[in-house]
Amino acid sequence: MRTKQLLVFVLFIGILTSYAFMNHKNDTQNPFVVVLDAGHGGKDGGKYHNGLKESNIALSITLKVGALLEKDPNFKVIYTRKKDVFVNLHERGAIANRADADLFVSIHCNAHNSQAHGAETFVLGLHANERNMEVAKKENEVIFLEDNYEENYAGYDPNRPESLIGLEILQAEYLDQSIMLAGLVQNNFANKLKRKDRSVKQAGFIVLHQSYMPSVLIETGFLTNKKEGAYLNSKKGQNELASSIAEAVKSYRQNLALATSDTQNPVITQDEIEEAIESTEEKIYDGVTFKVQLAASSTKLDTKPYNFKGLQEITRNEENGLYKYYYGETSDYNKILLMKTFAREKGYPSSYVVAFRDGEKVKLADILAD
Repeated sequence: MRTKQLLVFVLFIGILTSYAFMNHKNDTQNPFVVVLDAGHGGKDGGKYHNGLKESNIALSITLKVGALLEKDPNFKVIYTRKKDVFVNLHERGAIANRADADLFVSIHCNAHNSQAHGAETFVLGLHANERNMEVAKKENEVIFLEDNYEENYAGYDPNRPESLIGLEILQAEYLDQSIMLAGLVQNNFANKLKRKDRSVKQAGFIVLHQSYMPSVLIETGFLTNKKEGAYLNSKKGQNELASSIAEAVKSYRQNLALATSDTQNPVITQDEIEEAIESTEEKIYDGVTFKVQLAASSTKLDTKPYNFKGLQEITRNEENGLYKYYYGETSDYNKILLMKTFAREKGYPSSYVVAFRDGEKVKLADILAD
């Protein structure tokens, strides 16, 4: 009976989001602290086009997001600015860190020398292409307006690609949560507002690097696009964008509570996991190896059980300057689902299944679709 209950639980977990959440602050009884950052401000107006000023539009949208969240007693909202003032990039993250915030959300507008349009949301990471790098460089160059930028950023040069590499490593612990929030934002923009979806991307934004919690930077649209610029400057557009962002933040909190709720995680023992594996029908994918990713870190740990809450069968790969830690290794997808359940029960609520073919990581969705 216990095995059947466990299998039902596994199926339930399987329909949850692919990206669960690492344990930043799992006390959902306390207010969920969100720091909202209106990009630019004061002597840094951001992007300009035909009388439209990024810092003003970003501030308006940000205040509307905050007003919506503040109606919910589960949330506490902190702003990096509430008026047209200049705030150093390092201070924006410091505000979030001092508050021990659960989320940091930075809101901006985009620009281009074409009629490009659409919304995109960035998480901290290595630039995937030249375009992402250029967006990050333009946002990061604001540090040169700061009086003590050489001291504050210890020689960081936004024009040097190597300066961006260290940023991803420092926030790798929260990358999965950041991607999840970014995905929720983009889904709302695309599905509810029918905006062009420019997807979730990674780039080296200093403002994201400065905070130690899940963080995203939202480019709400292009001021340089005639139609979209007018939308961004309109009350209707700002209200719709703010509503979509606020709903994404609320969904994120709900998913976090679900993924870490004790009521959704009955106590499971190693013996019960092994019994369930033995009694579960196999689902083999030839040539594919499934593993449960537990964590990604710049720290190299011994793969001993005492470093991983008693879990055995731990392996470690170095990927793009980070150490990825995996639990289990099997071509049986049903078995790896059970192992993922056990990993979450042991204290890794963000663990998820990854797939490898010929030693190379491949998209799990592609494997399951075959």
